[in-house]
Amino acid sequence: MTDLLLALWPLFAMIVAGYWLRLREFPSEAFWPGAERLNYFILFPALLFSSLAQAPLSNPALPRLGLAVLLGLGIVWLALLVLRRLRGWPAGRFGAFTQGILRFNTYLGLAAVGSLFGQEGLTLAAIMLALMVPTVNVLSVWSLTAERGVSARSLLLPIIKNPLILACLGGALFNLTGIGLPGGTDRLLSLLAAASLPLGLLCVGAALKPEQLGGEIPALGWNTALRLLAMPLLAWSVAWALALPAMESAVLVLFFALPTAPTAYVLTRQLGGDSQLMAGIITLQTLLAAGSLVAIMGLLA
Repeated sequence: MTDLLLALWPLFAMIVAGYWLRLREFPSEAFWPGAERLNYFILFPALLFSSLAQAPLSNPALPRLGLAVLLGLGIVWLALLVLRRLRGWPAGRFGAFTQGILRFNTYLGLAAVGSLFGQEGLTLAAIMLALMVPTVNVLSVWSLTAERGVSARSLLLPIIKNPLILACLGGALFNLTGIGLPGGTDRLLSLLAAASLPLGLLCVGAALKPEQLGGEIPALGWNTALRLLAMPLLAWSVAWALALPAMESAVLVLFFALPTAPTAYVLTRQLGGDSQLMAGIITLQTLLAAGSLVAIMGLLA
């Protein structure tokens, strides 16, 4: 447990630092959107591309890991559809609840995997992201627009243009060529990747909105409990049923135990969802994940 705390507490310290810096308006309020874009379009894709370009893709457990990811997401999606029918949620509210349960904080996830499992864990996480990011994005957009309908183009175009998905596909294809990363490109990508996770964690902290925690306490509570407690339990059950090896099981559980993504707030606002509820869900889950992640990974160990 001590090793787990030593691996995880610096990640949450970076998140707190990002929140503190934004409160102090340092470097400036305009810095954070630009930093987020730099990370999303350049630094983070460099990390994913380099991880997959050099990954040993012959691991016989990878197909089962992919099946576990899709099976877990599918079970939760069906449960959410049943809940929506029973409770009669409008699309704006249903979309916020869906993202609170299905989406995950990629920056925190990769930083935690890297701290706990090293390069081998990052490779598995990159493979999972290649499946989870498009699936979760499609379900999130659909849930926010279910009442007014959505075309296949509006669902698929953001997926095709997503830099994280393109980086995963590019890295995998490059891996299959067998030429490696020649001429110092591996060093260039590693330098870009090294900047990604610290900057990402600072941006996560800067996006927190504690003022949005009031007024929706029951909704925030059950959504957070499902995301931080029920989701990792489901992931463990699926991993056990598919007889995944220990490393693959641990990475799967960790990603299902992450708080939701701060970018869910932006998508909710763009598509006319309940952005105030979404901001509260993001903030509460991120704050409580500091304890829940340590507890869940400790029990898993």
